Amino acid sequence: MTEDRPTRIKRLAMRSMRRGIKEMDLILSAFAAGHLDNMTAQDLDLYDALLSENDHDIYGWILGTHAVPGPYAAMIARIAAGAEGVVRPA
Repeated sequence: MTEDRPTRIKRLAMRSMRRGIKEMDLILSAFAAGHLDNMTAQDLDLYDALLSENDHDIYGWILGTHAVPGPYAAMIARIAAGAEGVVRPA
C-alpha cells in the first residue's frame, strides 16, 4: 500500500513530536512544522530515514559533538540552524 503525501507528512510530523528525549521532541517538531510541507519526495525519504536513527545520535550530530554521517549532513545542518536556543543559548 502506498502512502499519499499528506498522510506521509502527518506521520512524519507525529514521529517528530514523539521522540525518546524531550530535546528531540522540541527540535524535530519545530523543524517538521517549518519544513515538511516544502520538502521533495527525496527529502522526505531522507527525513524518514533520519527519524529511524537513535535520538542520542541525532542530538549529538545537532550539537556538533559527533560526526554526522554523510547522507544526513545537509539536513542536520538545517535542523541545527533552527535549534538555536534549544541546544545552546540564543
